[in-house]
Amino acid sequence: MDINRDIQRWRLANQGIAEAVAKSPAEVVESLGAVQAQDYLGSLWAFGLRLPSVTETIVEQAIIERAIVRTWPMRGTLHFVRSADVRWMLDLLTPRIIARRAFTDRQFGIDSKMLARSEKLFVNALRGDKQLPREKMYELLESASISTAAQRGLHIVGRLAMEGLLCFGARNGKQQTFALLDEWAPSAKRLERNEALAQLALRYFRGHGPATLQDFAWWSGLTMSDARAGVESVAAQLAKETIDGEIYWLPESGLVPRNRQNRCYLLPSYDEYLVGYKNRQAALAPEHHGAVFPGNMFNAVIVIGGRVQGTWKRTVAKDRAIVTSKLFGRSDREAQRALTTAVKRYGVFLGVPAQIPGD
Repeated sequence: MDINRDIQRWRLANQGIAEAVAKSPAEVVESLGAVQAQDYLGSLWAFGLRLPSVTETIVEQAIIERAIVRTWPMRGTLHFVRSADVRWMLDLLTPRIIARRAFTDRQFGIDSKMLARSEKLFVNALRGDKQLPREKMYELLESASISTAAQRGLHIVGRLAMEGLLCFGARNGKQQTFALLDEWAPSAKRLERNEALAQLALRYFRGHGPATLQDFAWWSGLTMSDARAGVESVAAQLAKETIDGEIYWLPESGLVPRNRQNRCYLLPSYDEYLVGYKNRQAALAPEHHGAVFPGNMFNAVIVIGGRVQGTWKRTVAKDRAIVTSKLFGRSDREAQRALTTAVKRYGVFLGVPAQIPGD
């Protein structure tokens, strides 16, 4: 048995990549728990990858309609989450991030008094369902003699988002905007801590399985004890497999899905197929790690046969998109045909023809 191949097939299916399991952007984030989103345009394609009939415009419409919201719920990193879930996720996950950032906050001179002043400025400026771009948010702070230099402004805005005051609004042209979370997601619900742990664990393993307890703890930023408590509370609703001596959790059926191994997928940077796990060896060979993770970056990757086989970049003009690729030692005709098919699908998502140079 090829252990990695079975893990790949499960994950491609459960993440909705091999076959769509969701019908809308909100259902995608509900099924996965969250979609990592520091690369905004890449994260839009993470939805398109899992929703074959959806375009970039439709995903952004889900943001405008407030079905999904972008903020900092986990690991101090931007994610899209379902608007209905944003409150309980922030309540559960951000206190630990804030506590771990105490030293950095002191270095930036960020204290409770300054945060209270900043909060008042933002509430007064945004109240009434207004949205402001980052530049204007920083101008508000500077007008009150609160410096935004050297990333201090981002730390202030991010901290207040983690505390549940702010979130990202709809994009205005190429500019991201901020809004008050209470007004952007007024129906967001809160859960008791044990219920929140259970809900997060269930969504993670159904959407990412097979995965280990260590994978879940890394992805969520929970302590191992909290992660374990979440898993134990929903164990009866999951299947459990021992693979190569390790315990993996996955959806109830536990059935290896149909073989989609020969398909090619263009994954955006920071896609959940890789970043959703602490151990990525099932999909990424160690010798390619540096090409995918150069420094603190996370390149967009080409997946063929369930494994990362190369990287890609896009250049978009008004009437077309050019995708340049670099395959890891694999340039046979079958791989090129599969890549061409994947690139055309990406063009449909963008709403313009997409091609590989030379095609």
